[in-house]
Amino acid sequence: MKLAVFFPGIGYHCDKPLLYYAKKLTQQCRYEECISLSYSYDGENIRGNQQKMQQAFEALYAQAEEKLADVDFGKYSEILFISKSVGTIIASAYAQKYKISCRQVLYTPLEQTYAFPHEDAIAFIGTADPWSNPQKFVKLSEQQHIPIYTYDGANHSIEVADIMKNLKMLTDVMEKTKEYMNNEQTTDRRYAIMG
Repeated sequence: MKLAVFFPGIGYHCDKPLLYYAKKLTQQCRYEECISLSYSYDGENIRGNQQKMQQAFEALYAQAEEKLADVDFGKYSEILFISKSVGTIIASAYAQKYKISCRQVLYTPLEQTYAFPHEDAIAFIGTADPWSNPQKFVKLSEQQHIPIYTYDGANHSIEVADIMKNLKMLTDVMEKTKEYMNNEQTTDRRYAIMG
Protein backbone atom coordinates (compact mmCIF):
# COMPACT_ATOMS: atom_id res chain seq x y z
CA MET A 1 0.00 0.00 0.00
CA LYS A 2 1.28 3.48 -0.91
CA LEU A 3 0.87 6.66 1.15
CA ALA A 4 1.29 10.30 0.13
CA VAL A 5 1.47 13.03 2.77
CA PHE A 6 1.13 16.71 1.87
CA PHE A 7 2.91 19.39 3.91
CA PRO A 8 1.69 22.82 2.70
CA GLY A 9 3.24 26.23 3.25
CA ILE A 10 1.83 28.89 5.56
CA GLY A 11 -0.27 30.68 2.94
CA TYR A 12 -0.01 27.98 0.30
CA HIS A 13 -2.56 25.33 1.27
CA CYS A 14 -3.38 22.06 -0.47
CA ASP A 15 -6.01 23.62 -2.77
CA LYS A 16 -3.45 25.83 -4.53
CA PRO A 17 -2.13 24.70 -7.94
CA LEU A 18 1.12 22.88 -7.13
CA LEU A 19 -0.34 20.80 -4.30
CA TYR A 20 -3.82 20.45 -5.85
CA TYR A 21 -2.49 18.90 -9.05
CA ALA A 22 0.18 16.89 -7.25
CA LYS A 23 -2.60 15.36 -5.17
CA LYS A 24 -4.50 14.45 -8.35
CA LEU A 25 -1.31 12.82 -9.63
CA THR A 26 -0.92 10.70 -6.50
CA GLN A 27 -4.39 9.30 -7.15
CA GLN A 28 -3.48 8.61 -10.77
CA CYS A 29 -0.21 6.98 -9.67
CA ARG A 30 -2.06 4.57 -7.37
CA TYR A 31 -1.31 6.04 -3.98
CA GLU A 32 -4.15 4.38 -2.07
CA GLU A 33 -3.97 6.73 0.89
CA CYS A 34 -3.41 10.46 1.02
CA ILE A 35 -3.10 12.77 4.01
CA SER A 36 -3.36 16.52 3.41
CA LEU A 37 -2.13 18.45 6.42
CA SER A 38 -3.33 21.90 7.33
CA TYR A 39 -1.92 24.14 9.99
CA SER A 40 -2.21 27.75 11.00
CA TYR A 41 0.21 30.43 12.02
CA ASP A 42 -0.60 34.09 12.57
CA GLY A 43 2.94 35.46 12.87
CA GLU A 44 3.98 38.17 10.41
CA ASN A 45 7.17 39.48 8.78
CA ILE A 46 8.83 36.06 8.85
CA ARG A 47 10.96 36.37 5.72
CA GLY A 48 14.55 37.29 6.53
CA ASN A 49 14.00 37.00 10.28
CA GLN A 50 15.72 33.85 11.55
CA GLN A 51 14.08 33.96 14.99
CA LYS A 52 10.54 34.37 13.61
CA MET A 53 11.20 31.67 11.04
CA GLN A 54 12.26 29.28 13.79
CA GLN A 55 9.15 30.14 15.83
CA ALA A 56 6.93 29.52 12.79
CA PHE A 57 8.66 26.21 12.08
CA GLU A 58 8.27 25.01 15.66
CA ALA A 59 4.57 25.96 15.82
CA LEU A 60 3.76 24.36 12.46
CA TYR A 61 5.90 21.28 13.12
CA ALA A 62 4.06 20.64 16.39
CA GLN A 63 0.72 20.80 14.54
CA ALA A 64 1.92 18.40 11.83
CA GLU A 65 3.36 16.02 14.42
CA GLU A 66 0.06 15.95 16.30
CA LYS A 67 -1.95 15.26 13.14
CA LEU A 68 0.38 12.42 12.11
CA ALA A 69 0.62 10.85 15.58
CA ASP A 70 -1.75 7.96 14.80
CA VAL A 71 -0.33 7.09 11.37
CA ASP A 72 1.30 3.65 11.19
CA PHE A 73 4.00 4.39 8.62
CA GLY A 74 5.32 0.84 8.91
CA LYS A 75 2.34 -0.63 7.07
CA TYR A 76 3.10 1.14 3.78
CA SER A 77 5.29 -0.26 1.02
CA GLU A 78 6.01 3.25 -0.28
CA ILE A 79 5.75 6.68 1.35
CA LEU A 80 5.89 9.98 -0.50
CA PHE A 81 6.12 13.37 1.22
CA ILE A 82 5.07 16.29 -0.98
CA SER A 83 5.81 19.68 0.51
CA LYS A 84 5.77 23.40 -0.22
CA SER A 85 7.90 26.20 1.26
CA VAL A 86 8.11 25.88 5.08
CA GLY A 87 6.41 22.50 4.62
CA THR A 88 9.65 21.26 3.03
CA ILE A 89 11.45 21.87 6.34
CA ILE A 90 8.65 20.23 8.34
CA ALA A 91 8.54 17.15 6.08
CA SER A 92 12.34 16.79 6.10
CA ALA A 93 12.58 17.21 9.88
CA TYR A 94 9.72 14.77 10.46
CA ALA A 95 11.23 12.11 8.20
CA GLN A 96 14.56 12.37 10.01
CA LYS A 97 13.11 12.38 13.55
CA TYR A 98 10.90 9.35 12.96
CA LYS A 99 13.36 7.58 10.65
CA ILE A 100 10.76 7.35 7.89
CA SER A 101 12.12 5.98 4.64
CA CYS A 102 10.31 8.14 2.10
CA ARG A 103 10.71 9.86 -1.21
CA GLN A 104 10.17 13.63 -1.25
CA VAL A 105 8.91 16.24 -3.68
CA LEU A 106 10.14 19.65 -2.54
CA TYR A 107 8.27 22.60 -4.04
CA THR A 108 10.15 25.87 -3.41
CA PRO A 109 12.30 24.59 -0.53
CA LEU A 110 13.78 26.97 2.01
CA GLU A 111 17.42 26.98 3.09
CA GLN A 112 16.71 25.14 6.36
CA THR A 113 15.33 22.22 4.31
CA TYR A 114 18.91 21.32 3.38
CA ALA A 115 19.89 20.96 7.05
CA PHE A 116 18.28 17.51 6.83
CA PRO A 117 19.46 14.57 4.71
CA HIS A 118 17.31 13.44 1.77
CA GLU A 119 17.73 9.86 0.63
CA ASP A 120 15.54 10.33 -2.45
CA ALA A 121 14.08 13.70 -3.45
CA ILE A 122 13.36 16.12 -6.27
CA ALA A 123 13.05 19.92 -6.01
CA PHE A 124 11.51 22.84 -7.92
CA ILE A 125 12.17 26.56 -7.52
CA GLY A 126 11.76 29.90 -9.30
CA THR A 127 14.79 32.09 -10.05
CA ALA A 128 12.92 35.17 -8.73
CA ASP A 129 11.78 33.49 -5.52
CA PRO A 130 12.25 36.13 -2.78
CA TRP A 131 12.37 33.41 -0.12
CA SER A 132 15.40 31.70 -1.60
CA ASN A 133 18.79 31.97 -3.19
CA PRO A 134 18.33 29.76 -6.29
CA GLN A 135 22.04 29.56 -7.17
CA LYS A 136 22.90 28.50 -3.62
CA PHE A 137 20.03 26.01 -3.53
CA VAL A 138 21.18 24.38 -6.76
CA LYS A 139 24.58 23.77 -5.10
CA LEU A 140 22.96 22.46 -1.92
CA SER A 141 20.76 20.17 -4.03
CA GLU A 142 23.77 18.89 -5.96
CA GLN A 143 25.54 18.10 -2.68
CA GLN A 144 22.57 15.93 -1.63
CA HIS A 145 22.10 14.48 -5.14
CA ILE A 146 18.65 16.09 -5.43
CA PRO A 147 17.62 16.97 -8.98
CA ILE A 148 16.39 20.59 -8.83
CA TYR A 149 14.45 22.30 -11.59
CA THR A 150 14.54 26.10 -11.75
CA TYR A 151 12.03 28.28 -13.56
CA ASP A 152 13.26 31.54 -15.03
CA GLY A 153 11.69 34.64 -13.47
CA ALA A 154 9.22 32.63 -11.37
CA ASN A 155 8.29 33.63 -7.83
CA HIS A 156 7.68 31.59 -4.65
CA SER A 157 4.54 30.06 -6.20
CA ILE A 158 6.50 29.21 -9.38
CA GLU A 159 4.48 31.85 -11.22
CA VAL A 160 5.12 34.95 -13.34
CA ALA A 161 2.81 37.73 -14.59
CA ASP A 162 1.97 35.80 -17.81
CA ILE A 163 -0.84 33.32 -17.07
CA MET A 164 -0.18 31.19 -20.15
CA LYS A 165 3.47 30.85 -19.18
CA ASN A 166 2.31 29.83 -15.67
CA LEU A 167 0.28 27.02 -17.18
CA LYS A 168 3.30 25.82 -19.18
CA MET A 169 5.50 25.89 -16.08
CA LEU A 170 2.85 24.12 -14.02
CA THR A 171 2.56 21.45 -16.73
CA ASP A 172 6.32 20.99 -16.72
CA VAL A 173 6.43 20.71 -12.92
CA MET A 174 3.60 18.16 -12.93
CA GLU A 175 5.19 16.10 -15.73
CA LYS A 176 8.43 15.87 -13.75
CA THR A 177 6.52 15.17 -10.54
CA LYS A 178 4.60 12.35 -12.24
CA GLU A 179 7.80 10.83 -13.64
CA TYR A 180 9.25 10.91 -10.14
CA MET A 181 6.12 9.36 -8.60
CA ASN A 182 6.30 6.57 -11.17
CA ASN A 183 9.98 5.99 -10.30
CA GLU A 184 11.01 7.05 -13.79
CA GLN A 185 14.29 8.79 -14.50
CA THR A 186 13.51 12.51 -14.52
CA THR A 187 15.15 14.12 -17.53
CA ASP A 188 18.53 12.50 -16.91
CA ARG A 189 18.44 13.88 -13.35
CA ARG A 190 19.78 17.17 -14.64
CA TYR A 191 19.75 20.52 -12.91
CA ALA A 192 17.57 22.18 -15.51
CA ILE A 193 16.44 25.73 -16.07
CA MET A 194 13.23 26.31 -17.96
CA GLY A 195 13.30 29.62 -19.81
